[in-house]
Amino acid sequence: DVQLVESGGGPVQVGGSLRLSCVASGDTIGRYCMGWFRQIPDKEREGVAVINRNSQRTLYGEFVGGRFTISRDTLKRTLTLQMNDLKPDDTAMYLCAAGPAIGSTCYGPSHPEYHSKWGQGTQVTVS
Repeated sequence: DVQLVESGGGPVQVGGSLRLSCVASGDTIGRYCMGWFRQIPDKEREGVAVINRNSQRTLYGEFVGGRFTISRDTLKRTLTLQMNDLKPDDTAMYLCAAGPAIGSTCYGPSHPEYHSKWGQGTQVTVS
C-alpha cells in the first residue's frame, strides 16, 4: 500500500508563492494518477490539479487560472505543486491523493471520490 506525506505549507502573503511536496512510501506511485485537493472547514473537498502516470496530461480546477503547476517524479516518489500569485481564497488544507489511471488519463479534479489514497495534508494560509 502507498502512504503519502505532504509538506511545504505555511503562512504566505497575498501574491506570494509556495511549493508543496508529497512524498510516497510503501509502494510505487507509478501506477497511480496523482492529485492535489484542498479542504476548507465546512466546505466540500475541492480539486486543485491531477497528473497522469507519465506526466503527459494535467488537469486543473477552474479557479487555478494558470497560477499553479503540478508535477511528479515517479522515481523519487514525489508529487509537487508550485503555487504562484496566491490569494486569500487559496487558504486551505492541501492534500495529496492517488487514484486509478484510466488508460492514459485520470479522473479529474472534480472527482475526489475516486481517489483512494490520501495524505494528512499541509496547511496553507494566505493573508
